[in-house]
Amino acid sequence: MLFGLDGVEIGLIIVFLCLFAGILSGFPVAFAIGGAGVIAFAIIAALDSAGLLIHQAIDTGSQAYNALINQGVRPDTISIFRYPELPRVEVPVFPQGWETAVDRNISFIVNRINERVLAGQSIETLLAVLMFVMMGITLERSRIAEDLLTTMARVFGPLPGGLAVSIVVVGAFLAASTGIVGATVVTMGLLALPTMLRAGYSPKLATGVISASGTLGQIIPPSIVIVLLGTLAGDIYARAQEQRAQSVGCRDALTLLGEPAVVSVGTLFQAALLPGILLAGLYAAYAFGFALFNPSKAPPVLSDGGDGSEPTTPAERWTWFAAVPAALIGGVLIAGQIGIVGSQDVSVARYSEQGETASLRTNVSEECQAAMIEVHGQEAWDRAVAEEQAIEAAGGVEQAHELSEEERAERLQQQLADAAPIGTGIATGFLLLALILTTARGIAPSADPLPIAVGLGGVALALLIDIVAISPLTSPAVTVLWLAIPIALTIYGLRHAFARLAQNELLRVVFPPLVLIVAVLGSILGGITNPTPAAALGAGGAIMLAAYRKLRDENRSGKIIIWSTFALIIMLLVGINFDLRVGIEETGFDTWVAYIVAQAAYLYAIFGLLYACFVLFRGGVLAPVVRETAKVTSMVFTILIGSQLLNLVLISFGGEHYIQQFLKSFDNEYTVFLIVMLVLFLLGFVLDFLEIIYIVVPIVGPVIYGGGFDPKWVTIMIAVNLQTSFLTPPFGFALFYLRGVAPRSITTGQIYQGVLPFVLIQVVGLAILWYFPGIVTIVPDLIPN
Repeated sequence: MLFGLDGVEIGLIIVFLCLFAGILSGFPVAFAIGGAGVIAFAIIAALDSAGLLIHQAIDTGSQAYNALINQGVRPDTISIFRYPELPRVEVPVFPQGWETAVDRNISFIVNRINERVLAGQSIETLLAVLMFVMMGITLERSRIAEDLLTTMARVFGPLPGGLAVSIVVVGAFLAASTGIVGATVVTMGLLALPTMLRAGYSPKLATGVISASGTLGQIIPPSIVIVLLGTLAGDIYARAQEQRAQSVGCRDALTLLGEPAVVSVGTLFQAALLPGILLAGLYAAYAFGFALFNPSKAPPVLSDGGDGSEPTTPAERWTWFAAVPAALIGGVLIAGQIGIVGSQDVSVARYSEQGETASLRTNVSEECQAAMIEVHGQEAWDRAVAEEQAIEAAGGVEQAHELSEEERAERLQQQLADAAPIGTGIATGFLLLALILTTARGIAPSADPLPIAVGLGGVALALLIDIVAISPLTSPAVTVLWLAIPIALTIYGLRHAFARLAQNELLRVVFPPLVLIVAVLGSILGGITNPTPAAALGAGGAIMLAAYRKLRDENRSGKIIIWSTFALIIMLLVGINFDLRVGIEETGFDTWVAYIVAQAAYLYAIFGLLYACFVLFRGGVLAPVVRETAKVTSMVFTILIGSQLLNLVLISFGGEHYIQQFLKSFDNEYTVFLIVMLVLFLLGFVLDFLEIIYIVVPIVGPVIYGGGFDPKWVTIMIAVNLQTSFLTPPFGFALFYLRGVAPRSITTGQIYQGVLPFVLIQVVGLAILWYFPGIVTIVPDLIPN
């Protein structure tokens, strides 16, 4: 053996050295990865042909190996790491020759490019990357960060460490709206760093908080890291659990787990919400604590002016910003608990539902039964057995059958009796309108209260009419007629409310991007749609928002953009409440009217989007946005292809299997996962998150996703760990971004020293998620998927 090392070990060293050299060579990373794979394969093939690489494989024909098999040890658990005393045989690292390995690699890479880049199932999800990137770059070019930094500095500046806290708040806000780490760090470095230094802030704290806050886009949804990691983790988890189930004698993963082995990007967005907020809170807490112990290095900064709204008393602020909103929200929640607000769905299916089955499949082998008891516990197994016995005693599972007219009429009457007086949709919509009205009243308490009172009266009248005159069987057209007057009164109040809200600088700056964030994340987190359509909505909304900002900067009217936004809302409301199928035999007059209104709203919304694109193109904004979007997405897909090639090189000489055997040699799952997390953390010092996702995760994924851990928890832990790679010296990308825009008075050493506390905070955040995994799983468990 060369240097006394196994041939596979030497192959792994060669691959790592080639990859490291390729990254440091100065070539674009996207091409360096694929080149490193080709060069490493050539070197390994040459050494193997010369007989210098010898792999010591376990002799599967030996008596000792057969004795283990006869003892019931599974072949997939036997490795040289767990049983080093087993007899071995010397084989080449390419058992069938490197020529066969080349042929297989070429075939695999063509198939994988087709599956994951051209026409595979994951392509639709990967399209979300393109549109989220475009959304982020567009918002970054619209100077949203500049407005947010200025406004938040006025809000938090008077507090100890207030400027640092405002940086964290803006970083979290930009993370949810742009998600582009480089753009966020550069923007905040240009705008906030000089201000913090002039205010007497420590250079270490200033650079550290800017670098760390800029990386929040890697974990706070919509995160490109989670989109890329989620598409990969979903496939790995499904395959790993199928292999796990079959290895213990179960038919499939559904039998073993009692649920499908599926994890989606939308679910991961839900899981990442609280960890992202946790990290932002830890950053802000550190900045505030640093200011308390070092007041001279993070002094408070007095505001240089108001926010454009009239002064208010503490009593007025308490009333309109706390008490009244709490009363409105609490009232709706209480109404929902006592049945006044709820579902009004009275649709009756043509077929009955199939009867419930047992919570677990019990008709399994003894080996599978033992594995299921280990996964779910004896109590869950006994409960499933009892459920199955009760079902059998009742004659088996009730099969679905077509309902008769009498049965359908009976079910309809029952659903009418159970329906709530006020629909959830109407209650939620008018609650939001009432909150806007009350907030406007608190912004300008000395203004004429009549318009706001009229708007609130319209809200109350709408709810009253819904209780008295509108039933679940009332047609959408008649519902619109009944609510026409209340809606008109509410709109009258909203016109005055928005005029007053626009006087407040904080709301004027925060409200537009906040609406976009709620629309994008709300549709994903609420399970309304998947990330790709939501990303399209975000990209279109960002273009219109940027165009509106451009028109305002040019002192031109943005009414077309505003009316296009209203047209989009009208189109969605009509589509939700009306059946727009006009090609069916019986198409009523109200359906035709709704169809025409929705079509007109759609055409006007498209016109507004095209007009926004024209405004940005004429202003020289659209072309750079498109070029930057193409550059980033091309890099991502090129890295995907290059990493697939590198992974196939590892597979061809047994490197991937060798690493997985090493990890499986540990009996404790937590030990294995801790080793993987430590390796990812160390690799973050030299590799970017994209290389780690596409090179390392496919190798270790089958092991960490093939056990009993919740896949959402595993994925979010990896995502938080990858976020650290942006901060860890010497190659943390956020540090390079900040170094490029920082003043000359700031040294690279100060940036490194400033970021170290935040790297430790990342480790603390990981420890919190390790010991309290419920932080990750609670939101997906509460929100139906």
